[in-house]
Amino acid sequence: MTLQRPIPRGTRPKRALGVQAILEWAFRVEKAQLELPVPKDVTEEGFGFGLEYVLLQRAALGCKIDGGQYKMGSYTHPDAEVVAACVAGMPDSLGGKRMAIRVAELARAGLTPDWMPGVVPRCVPVETKRNQHGERSTTIVVGTERVLQRGKWRTVEILACPVTWRPHPEQIASARRSYEDWWQALGWVREGLVAGGMLREVEVTAGMPKAAPRTASRGGR
Repeated sequence: MTLQRPIPRGTRPKRALGVQAILEWAFRVEKAQLELPVPKDVTEEGFGFGLEYVLLQRAALGCKIDGGQYKMGSYTHPDAEVVAACVAGMPDSLGGKRMAIRVAELARAGLTPDWMPGVVPRCVPVETKRNQHGERSTTIVVGTERVLQRGKWRTVEILACPVTWRPHPEQIASARRSYEDWWQALGWVREGLVAGGMLREVEVTAGMPKAAPRTASRGGR
């Protein structure tokens, strides 16, 4: 005969979510606020809180706060507050406050940065014009030349079509660097939430957004 430990009444299984889904839940659904740390030379009570503050408050209560399924007024789920506090602690090596704000705002909007997957630069005319004959590239005069035409010397204009690269290679590289920085920041948040072990109703999975080419070349996480 096998005895099973009874499941405590009211205990609910944790929801398993990837870090991006957790961030969107915290900032978009629960409307968690990003409370950034006070600068070292500024003191103001009640400015914000970090993971340590949340931990101390829960320890003082000595019990789990019932988050419920629906928001009531300005109530924010405690797990969402933990997520926001973790994001607010973004280290300077990953972009600090600026990156914390970017991560929170993207999550609040439910957006993923565009790293231009599959986009390659194309050589295109700088300007085009359309008339009854269709669309044509705009040309400019770059010089003149004397040519013999039907027995007479004539001066003709030498025309050229200015071209450019669209999108510019640097634009693509910048988009991918920006995405990689965001991806690395999400990896740090995921690791922090797992190491902190403070989430009561949400379980952080190993799932991460797709890695951009430069991130993948570093081996990923």
